[in-house]
Amino acid sequence: MNKKFVCDKKISFYMNDLEEIESHPFKAFIPENATIIILGTFPGKDITHKELSEDDWFYGTKRNQFWKIISGVYETELLTKKDKQDLFKKHGIGIADLFLKVKRTGNNNTDSNLKVIQFNDKELKAVLENRAIKKVFFTSKFVEKTFLKLFPACAYGECLPSPSPRFATMSLTEKIKNYKIKLPK
Repeated sequence: MNKKFVCDKKISFYMNDLEEIESHPFKAFIPENATIIILGTFPGKDITHKELSEDDWFYGTKRNQFWKIISGVYETELLTKKDKQDLFKKHGIGIADLFLKVKRTGNNNTDSNLKVIQFNDKELKAVLENRAIKKVFFTSKFVEKTFLKLFPACAYGECLPSPSPRFATMSLTEKIKNYKIKLPK
């Protein structure tokens, strides 16, 4: 529900008009040999609200366990963006997010607080149609549900355990074991 505010100069505006539109800072990374895509929603606000370093990349928030999981799966340190991209190239893994532009309705990183302004559907459609993608892995049930609304004919998707620390029903070790079973060797 919009809350109307009136300034003393008789100028009206709405609280929702003050919400900042955030743009995704990273392009999808789909190596030529990609047969798998790992798909998320949108970076955390601590990534979108700062000047990025050359090593900032997908799942770069300090609390997110994604790169700890991937490091555990492949038993290697992933300290830089280049390390991560090289590993994904070697194993034919792409990474992308569903949303290009959002507004946050809450002051946190939960997907339920994202109001989508623009989907990443055009790029994802081109990748799915023109690459040899065999599996799309979703980083949450929310991603899976949203993706299947956009691409209902996709029959090769599967949900991974969420790398979010909020998904505490599974330990980091259990998440690594689960990803290890599903990701390429």
